[in-house]
Amino acid sequence: MTRRLLIRATGAARPGQLAGLGQALARSGARLLDINQSVTFGMVSLEALVGLEHDSDLEGALNEVGDSLGLDVQAIQVSAEDYQRWSSQASEPRLILTLLAPHLPAGILAEVGALTAEHGLTVELIHRLSGREPLDGGVPRFGSCVECWLRGEEIDLDSLREKALALGAMHGVDIAIQEDSIWRRHRRLVCFDMDSTLIQAEVIDELARRHGVYEEVAAVTERAMRGELDFQQSFRERMAKLKGLDEAVLAEIAEELPLMDGVERLMKHLKRLGYRTAILSGGFTYFARHLQETLGFDEIHANELVIENGKVTGEVREPILDASRKAELLREIAAREGLAMEQTIAVGDGANDLKMLAAAGLGIAFRAKPLVRSQARQSISTLGIDAVLYLMGYREGDLEDDSRAG
Repeated sequence: MTRRLLIRATGAARPGQLAGLGQALARSGARLLDINQSVTFGMVSLEALVGLEHDSDLEGALNEVGDSLGLDVQAIQVSAEDYQRWSSQASEPRLILTLLAPHLPAGILAEVGALTAEHGLTVELIHRLSGREPLDGGVPRFGSCVECWLRGEEIDLDSLREKALALGAMHGVDIAIQEDSIWRRHRRLVCFDMDSTLIQAEVIDELARRHGVYEEVAAVTERAMRGELDFQQSFRERMAKLKGLDEAVLAEIAEELPLMDGVERLMKHLKRLGYRTAILSGGFTYFARHLQETLGFDEIHANELVIENGKVTGEVREPILDASRKAELLREIAAREGLAMEQTIAVGDGANDLKMLAAAGLGIAFRAKPLVRSQARQSISTLGIDAVLYLMGYREGDLEDDSRAG
């Protein structure tokens, strides 16, 4: 009859410990059923589940090896019922919960632990994706990020996300929850909104200011927000008020566009890692093209201003790129590139982006209004746009080390 033991070894990490324990297991004729090892702050924790088909003094052999290696070794009997429970848990859906903030308050762990327990979730693993905190107590360069792996069955994901959003708002922390799958590390296409996402401005507002019609344009925007006009109606009305604007003003604004925090770092890594990138914007191609030349986007899709004799006519070429068209373009680019929709990422800030965010495998509302954050599956508000890399599962250390090596 098979006897199952959980071997747990802890102590100060040093070379040769795995080899010594492995040799003791081999001499006892043990079969390796599962194993996990981690080193934190110089302390090693190794756990191995083994099966024994015949009697042996495995515990004595492990204790002897442990003494010579500076390890405290325990051997815990695992019942058939516990083993079956463990095996069945491995087939339960896994969720990835990510915590992001300039600093992570210790209290958030207790709150997240209570929330996950309320939904019947077991925390399998917690690890840090961001770099170490500075010794002087300052803010980490790229913020703080911790990733938790969760398992459970019959998960009410909508309820969990709603409560996580409220909890994060209380603590100034972004809490993102994703379903884990084979696609999570195989995304290949990233599409971005432009205004207030890649740049810290709404270009149409800047154009209106330069043309002296800002208040009139803002009034149309307000009517649209109240639901009196749809996007296309409001867009045409606002454009009409820009009639006569000198083309030279566009060039001045393009040169002065303030980039969003972290966008240069994000694009550097996305290009180096082989992602296809696109701008899908309800703004204007004139400015999207400037960002393409500056940051290296593979393609851009936006609205084309009509300019005649060096002046803006107040019209745009059809079709107008609205919320539905953004989602269509995301699907079209994915199909053209031979990608499943699960391999796509979309990032945006406005209601005009919600259909695109919903269509993408990973849709992220970035520094969005509360209504958009509540409807999007994921959101980032506390860090720069390069925090998208954390939601993709990348560690800061791996990215920076590989970048220096290249």
